[in-house]
Amino acid sequence: MRKKVIAGNWKMNKDLNESQNLVSGIIDGLGNDNKCDVIVCPPFTSLSEVHSLIKNTPVKLGAQNVYHENDGAFTGEVSTGMLKSVGCDYVIIGHSERRTIFGEKDDLINKKNKKALADDLKVIFCIGESLAQREEGITNSVVEKQLHKGLDGISSEELNNIIIAYEPIWAIGTGKTATPEQAQEVHSFIRNYISQNFSKESGGKIIIQYGGSVKPDNAASLLSQPDIDGALIGGACLKADSFLSIIAST
Repeated sequence: MRKKVIAGNWKMNKDLNESQNLVSGIIDGLGNDNKCDVIVCPPFTSLSEVHSLIKNTPVKLGAQNVYHENDGAFTGEVSTGMLKSVGCDYVIIGHSERRTIFGEKDDLINKKNKKALADDLKVIFCIGESLAQREEGITNSVVEKQLHKGLDGISSEELNNIIIAYEPIWAIGTGKTATPEQAQEVHSFIRNYISQNFSKESGGKIIIQYGGSVKPDNAASLLSQPDIDGALIGGACLKADSFLSIIAST
């Protein structure tokens, strides 16, 4: 039985004081009844302080991005070592906003995946199609290409430290959501891809999250699908009560 994993991607929101307030509210509301694993991914400026607040709680810390070099003249980037030094266990890689706004390609995402895994960070690896690609009927081929290139050179053992987040780009921040059936269809395709290209055991074990306008009122129907193992939350994670409501729906 795969445990559900709920992660909150705060994106470019919350200054230091706001981050403290948000994570304190999440911790207070969680209590000790942990039906699922919970990850918070604040902006870089809040990572250290959030880590100090979640110590000795079930909440894990993730970053929103990383670079694939140890150090050097890479203005504005952060390394795996920097993330680990402030307490990160996870890092989001390949988010659609990194792909579409910042032009990140599959080969760069693959380098980041490999570097994070080599340095003992767990990866939330994001994939998903645009509205035009869905309407063209090529969702599966787009997802397959992203999986093939993003996971190139990664072993079945390393796959144990990857969560795949399926995020249809057309449903991120738009208020549109894939129906539970649409999401399940792609999640099943992803799981079959992992089973066929790594091992049946890997396919059975890998956590596959859904992301894309997940809210308290649609979370339960999405999370009840057999191949949806959690959610990567955007806007709804910026208030403790709505994030906690999604967690409770697991």
